[in-house]
Amino acid sequence: MPRDLAKELTPTLREPDATDGSEIWELVRECKPLDENSMYCNLIQCDHFAETCVLAEIEGKPVGWVSGHVIPSDPETLFIWQVAVSEDARGMGLGSLMLKEALGRDACADVNKIQTTITSDNDASWALFRKFAEECGTDLNAEAYYEKDEHFNGQSKTENLVTIPLAEELAKVA
Repeated sequence: MPRDLAKELTPTLREPDATDGSEIWELVRECKPLDENSMYCNLIQCDHFAETCVLAEIEGKPVGWVSGHVIPSDPETLFIWQVAVSEDARGMGLGSLMLKEALGRDACADVNKIQTTITSDNDASWALFRKFAEECGTDLNAEAYYEKDEHFNGQSKTENLVTIPLAEELAKVA
């Protein structure tokens, strides 16, 4: 699908189901520098966490994916694992639309903040979450969380925990 055509079409946002796992896996593989999970991981996300994940499609083709879950020990926090947007759908604000879609679902009724982790060099993710915080009229807070040496044995970059508090009225209608 040509990029210009994708920008003219409105994406459909929906809960995934188990049959979407392989296509989501392919989408994530195309969205560097995202970490590739196993296809089975994406299948489980679609099956077990559908209410907090969002699949975006244009003309039936997956163009965006948000995987997230409400933290079991903190039901007021939606943790966003990954945001993937295909090259054809970039520049449409799709990342923010998918985050708002997830927050508007019944499974997120008690959520008053979102969290994610981002490496320092992932400019696209920083831009998305800064823009989202700005759209929400709130601040983005970040601190080192999963440390390169302590948690990853030097094998991966430090992940910064990003927290975006949501205003009460936004948390209910986001």
